[in-house]
Amino acid sequence: MKRFKNILFLADRSDSLTASLDRAVDIAKTNDARLTVIDVTAEIALSDYIKRAHAIDLNAEVREQRLQFLEALTRPYTDKGFPIYTKVTSGTPFIETVRTVQRSAHDLVIKVAEHDEGLAPSLFGSTDMHLLRKCPCPVWIDRADNRPAYRRILAAVDPFDDESGNLQQLILDLATSLSAHEHATLDILHAWELQGESLLANGRARIPPVELEYLLKETQTSHRQAMDDLLSPYGMDTRSDNVHTLKGRPANIISEYTRKNETDLVVMGSLGRAGIAGLFIGNTAEDVLRETQTAVLTVKPSGFITPVK
Repeated sequence: MKRFKNILFLADRSDSLTASLDRAVDIAKTNDARLTVIDVTAEIALSDYIKRAHAIDLNAEVREQRLQFLEALTRPYTDKGFPIYTKVTSGTPFIETVRTVQRSAHDLVIKVAEHDEGLAPSLFGSTDMHLLRKCPCPVWIDRADNRPAYRRILAAVDPFDDESGNLQQLILDLATSLSAHEHATLDILHAWELQGESLLANGRARIPPVELEYLLKETQTSHRQAMDDLLSPYGMDTRSDNVHTLKGRPANIISEYTRKNETDLVVMGSLGRAGIAGLFIGNTAEDVLRETQTAVLTVKPSGFITPVK
C-alpha cells in the first residue's frame, strides 16, 4: 500500500483519538508519508476587545493551549523517532482544513467522527459532512469506538457510473490495498434497482406480471455483467463469495449490509460530477453517510473542484 505521501489528521476533539492516530501513524509509516496533526479553534468574539483593553490575545491563548494538547498527543510517537508535525489555526474547521489540504497538497484526511447530539442516530457531524462533500482529497472518518484493526471492509461500487472517470477503480484499489494492509475480509457490494418498478407493478403504467418479471431478470443480468467487467482486473466476478449484487435502494442495502455483517469500514465514492463546483455528493452517498454506523472512506471523482477558496 503506497498511495499516500502527505497525510493530514484532524484532531477536533479531546477524547477517543488514540486508536485512529495509531492507524494514521501506521499508514504513514507503510507509505513513507509525512503526517501532520492539526486542529482548528473557533474565533472568540470578545478577543479584539480583550486585546485592546488588556493586551491579551484570547485566540492566540486558545491556539497555544490546543497546540500543547496536540504535542502531548503525538509525543509517544515522536519519542520513538517518528516525526509528526503539529499545527493549530483559527476559523471554521472544515474551511481551514480544506485550505490546509490545498496549500500543502495533502492526499488524505483522517479524523474521528464528531459526537452527534441531535435526535437522529447519525454518526457524522457538521464538519464531517462538509469535509466529505467538499474536501478535494479522500476523507477517512473513523469511529471513536472502532477496533484497533479492521476486520471487515466493504467497497460499495456502481459499475454504471459513467460520469466520474476512474472513480470505481479507485474505490476498488483503495479497498483491496486496505484489506491487505489490515488483514481484513473484503466485501464488494453493488445495489441495483429497476427504475419505475412500483409504477409498472401497481400504477397506471402497470404491465403484465410476466413482463415485469422479465424486465427484472434482464436488469439483474445487465448489472451482473457490468460488475463482472469492473471486477475482472481484480481477479473477481459476481460468482466470487465476497461479491454481492443485491436488489434494492442502494443506501438501504449498503446500510443494512454493514449492520448485519459488522462492517468496520465502507469505501465509497462521493459521487459529484467532475469539474462542477457546488455539486458534491450523490443522494446515495449522502444517505449512506447519514445512516451507517461504520467508519467511512470517501473518494472524489477525478477533476473534482472544491468550492472552498
